Amino acid sequence: MVPDVPVASAESLAAVAADPTYVSRETPTREEDDPPLAMEAMRAVQILNPSGEVTLPRPDRTRVMCVANQKGGVGKTTTTVNLAVALALHGNRVLVVDLDPQGNASTGLNVPHHTGIPDVYDCLINSVPLAEVAQAVEGIPNLWCVPATIDLAGAEIELVSVVARESRLDRAIAAYPGQFDYVFIDCPPSLGLLTVNALVAAQEVLIPIQCEYYALEGLNQLINNINLVRQHLNPKLDVSTILLTMYDRRTRLADAVEQDVRNHFGDKVLQAVIPRNVRVSEAPSYGQSVMTYDPGSRGATSYFEAAQEIAERGVKEPVGRNA
Repeated sequence: MVPDVPVASAESLAAVAADPTYVSRETPTREEDDPPLAMEAMRAVQILNPSGEVTLPRPDRTRVMCVANQKGGVGKTTTTVNLAVALALHGNRVLVVDLDPQGNASTGLNVPHHTGIPDVYDCLINSVPLAEVAQAVEGIPNLWCVPATIDLAGAEIELVSVVARESRLDRAIAAYPGQFDYVFIDCPPSLGLLTVNALVAAQEVLIPIQCEYYALEGLNQLINNINLVRQHLNPKLDVSTILLTMYDRRTRLADAVEQDVRNHFGDKVLQAVIPRNVRVSEAPSYGQSVMTYDPGSRGATSYFEAAQEIAERGVKEPVGRNA
């Protein structure tokens, strides 16, 4: 059987006759009319920025940002890697310091971090200059990474007897001969000496918060520790940025967590929210960030929007080592 052909109703014909500019609800808009692949390709070109013409604002001074949350699995490493790549692809000089013994940030940037490779442990324990340890990230201009190997797992114990143990990383970053726009420090999921070193070295704390109830439980303890570091070790430290991650719009819980966080932290919470996206999870297995693995995906677009917000805030309120 041949299916019935839809026939224009008398009302729609009358509307067209009365108003030549009339557009039916069924008429696709320009955005809807674009094929999904074309829209994805446009987003990919915007994020990869192959011409290098599009740049994000560069801060007046180096912004040292510590990505911290003692709860595991909230997206610290994923956030560090993707924000760093997004900023580097758009004209900023970026250094990533992998301070997690698991070395996941090094994996995500495809930087060698097996035993025997000079790493951040050598900087903390043996006072090796950071410049001798930092590696350029292949395929991403303006991006360097200080890797972490399994040796870092013993650093917590070894640092106990070291003089000025809380400021070892701060001194290493300050002594770096090059000038960076951003230094991102990826913290381990704990509140030990490694995280304290990151908090002392940084001026800003970026806290990724998973949109689930358990993520809020440990937040109070993290804020208390940050306040202690501010009072005794680093008075310039500030919780400048909150990023909501793993947002599932299908659940009422995610919306409730978002509202609670926005009500409590106000303007510190980025408008960009990172959704649950399988491409974000797949990218590290290929030694890539989602920005290069699937630049047209929702995950890549969301992280790029977050990087834009962070860059714009940095211009309005410059934060630096000598501020």
